[in-house]
Amino acid sequence: MSSILLKVGAAAGIGAFVETKYGPSVLLHTSTGLSPLSAATPLILVGVGFWTLVHGFEMGKARTKYIELAKKDGEENVEERYNLPNLYAQGTSKYVKALNAIQRSHQQIFETFSAVVISGLMGAVEFPITTALSTLGYAVGRIILSTNYAASDGDVAKRYSNKLATCMWYGIIGNFCLGAASCIKILSTTRLAVAK
Repeated sequence: MSSILLKVGAAAGIGAFVETKYGPSVLLHTSTGLSPLSAATPLILVGVGFWTLVHGFEMGKARTKYIELAKKDGEENVEERYNLPNLYAQGTSKYVKALNAIQRSHQQIFETFSAVVISGLMGAVEFPITTALSTLGYAVGRIILSTNYAASDGDVAKRYSNKLATCMWYGIIGNFCLGAASCIKILSTTRLAVAK
């Protein structure tokens, strides 16, 4: 894990340096004071947010589907075990495992999304291109991972069947590094007024 942190942190640092040193000189937007390129990261995040909403609708459909399949298969107490307010279905049948994998594919998003958003927005202030690329990596990986998770029929090892699914983790770490670097850069150039 520490080698991944070092590699992604180094890549984010190199990207930020190259962008700062050799990136395009774009005039600042007059009303925001930011580069127009800073809008790329929020646009990607809005797209992921919308996809998350749609993916949640799929979870609702899946609950209905697996309740019906479990009833047809003769499982007992199906409504009580599968229905809301239970977030996850109870038991170990193939239908419970399949439904719970779909639920997990949706629920796992919320464990990291707010941190990805905050660090991405802060990173985009000083490093808009590098942060947009990192956020895009997160988005691609997140969608592939969740889609594979949902389609796994309960075999959750399948969530990484596409190698691009790991891009989610690289994007998260990249955004953390870029967000922190952006905050440090902003704070280091700020002169605090001292009361006399």
